[in-house]
Amino acid sequence: DEQRNSEPMMYDLQKASIWKRASAFLFDVILLSVAAVGFAFIISAVTGYDGYTKELDGIYAAAEEKYGVKLNMTEDEYRALDEAERESYDAAAKELNEDKEATRIYGTVVNLTVIIISFGFLLSYMLLEFAVPLIIGNGQTLGKKIFGICLVRTDCVRITPVMLLIRTLLGKYTIETMVPALIILMIFFGMTGIVGTAVLGLLLLTEIILIAATPAHTPIHDLLAGTAAADMASQKIFRDRDELIDCRKKLAAEEAAKSEY
Repeated sequence: DEQRNSEPMMYDLQKASIWKRASAFLFDVILLSVAAVGFAFIISAVTGYDGYTKELDGIYAAAEEKYGVKLNMTEDEYRALDEAERESYDAAAKELNEDKEATRIYGTVVNLTVIIISFGFLLSYMLLEFAVPLIIGNGQTLGKKIFGICLVRTDCVRITPVMLLIRTLLGKYTIETMVPALIILMIFFGMTGIVGTAVLGLLLLTEIILIAATPAHTPIHDLLAGTAAADMASQKIFRDRDELIDCRKKLAAEEAAKSEY
């Protein structure tokens, strides 16, 4: 009886343990980071990014030497300056803002930074989180393959390439990676302040709540795609919805036949 009662459970969602998921996540993040750095290096070389940054550094160094100030400082450091130092800083900043060549190079550096980060991560995600799982099958990245995890629909049906693309491109790349990365860049370049920090905090809080409160510990990317991480060894994966329905009908008929009246 115990075996009979436990057998149908394999046809339900067999959630992968949090430790397996964490281990696979860490392994995949390391691979993704290495790939992103490699792609970023190639893109920066092609676009001549280092040349623009060196040119911009030279312009800023000349202004700092001319006015005897340090331009790269926080708002708190600026407020701590005495009146004479603040006047020198403001004069240097004004000269740079009015220098069309300096403004052009600064804009180029900012734009290239966004492009390099965006495409570095995009190519990495499309390779390791989309192409590789399509080749291995069952939505398995290299980390998931090693730690025995697969991806299924929440009803245990095999995921489709479209679902995997939504999970990778919209969930992992756009919302969970590029939104925080762009906000951090905006904070670094002084384009946003408390609002950007609040958005980062809200996004992190949302992710934590979803993982802690949902039955399958579902992060944003799985919620958007309708997928779940399951234990490969015990999970029954159905080809389509019809196979799932037929299997459940068969199980129900077997249970009815074994029931005592």
